[in-house]
Amino acid sequence: MSTLARHARAEWGPLFSTVRGALAARRWRAVPMTLTAVGLTALFQYVQNQSWGYQFVQNIGCVRAEDPLWLALLRTPLSLFVPALDLPVWGALVQILLVFGIAEICLGRWRTLLIGYVATLAGTLYARVAIELGPDNPLGLPASDAQVVDTGPSAAVVGLAVYVCWRYRAYFTAALVSALMIVEVLVKNNLAGKEHLAAIAAVLVLCVLSAACHRDGGTRSDGCGSDGCGSDGCGSEDEGEDEGPGVKPPIQS
Repeated sequence: MSTLARHARAEWGPLFSTVRGALAARRWRAVPMTLTAVGLTALFQYVQNQSWGYQFVQNIGCVRAEDPLWLALLRTPLSLFVPALDLPVWGALVQILLVFGIAEICLGRWRTLLIGYVATLAGTLYARVAIELGPDNPLGLPASDAQVVDTGPSAAVVGLAVYVCWRYRAYFTAALVSALMIVEVLVKNNLAGKEHLAAIAAVLVLCVLSAACHRDGGTRSDGCGSDGCGSDGCGSEDEGEDEGPGVKPPIQS
C-alpha cells in the first residue's frame, strides 16, 4: 500500500466504514432527516421564486441582522433550509445530502440538527455584533450588511463537516475545511464568509466541551472509529428516528 493510500485510510477509513455499513444495511432509510431536509430546501427554493411565495418564505425563514432579535431567533430553525437566491440551488442540495447525510449516520438525527442549529445561530448572532463593531474593526462589518440575508444551510453544512471530522479524527480534513473558509473571507470579504468562520468557532467550542465531558466522565473518546456508534459518550442519541412584497433584499454568498 502506498504512503498516500495509508494516509487516506487513516484519515477517512473509520468514517467511510461507518457510512458504508449504515447505507448497506438500511440504504436510504438510514438518512430520513437528510432526505426531509433536501426536500424542504427544494420546496423553499421553488416557493421563494414564485411571485405569490417570495414574501411568505421571507417572513418565515429569512434572517437579517436588522430584524428584532426575537424574530431572528424564531426564524433561524427554518433558515437552515432556505437557499441563497443568488446561487444555484443544486449546490445547496448536494451539500445537504452529503454532509447532513454523513452527520445523521455518524451522530444521529437530533445531534445533527442541534449542531447545525448552533452553527447557524452563531453566524446570526455574530452578524449583529460585527455590525456594531463597524467596518474599521477586523471582525466588523459595514452597516449595509444588516439588510443582507444570512447564509441559509451553508453555515450548518460547514459546522457539521468540521464536527464530524473531529469526531472521527479526520483532523487534516477539518483543518482543510477551516482553511478554505479563511481563504473565502480573504478573497470575498462578505457577511456569508465571516458567518462561516463564526460557525466553525462555535463548533470548535462544542468539540472542546465534548472532550471535557469525556475526561470528566472517565472515558476516552475514540472518534467512534472502533464501535461505529453515533454517541459521543455524553448521552444517548436516538438513531432510529422587511422588504416590500416582490422586492428582493441584497444577498451575499
